[in-house]
Amino acid sequence: MLLLSMLKRLKLPVKKLDDKMYYKHTGYIGNLKSENLKTKLASKPESVIELAVKGMLPKSKLGRAMIKKLKVTAGETHNHDAQKPQLIEI
Repeated sequence: MLLLSMLKRLKLPVKKLDDKMYYKHTGYIGNLKSENLKTKLASKPESVIELAVKGMLPKSKLGRAMIKKLKVTAGETHNHDAQKPQLIEI
């Protein structure tokens, strides 16, 4: 299990907050939803790290199994005390 609680220490250029876009298609014609990094961090900050890690994994059964094991928390507190997670310094 990988536990990352470093979203508050995430350092990004100001321009990237406005320019980086995340796209989601609902499946209906003309329903391509877009959201920039600033609003994504404000609404659901865990998804930014999850999407970044998911893009680095292989696009196969193995990658889908690996992403299920990823646990991301936005703050310093988490509910995984029994597993004794280790902090990863980046």
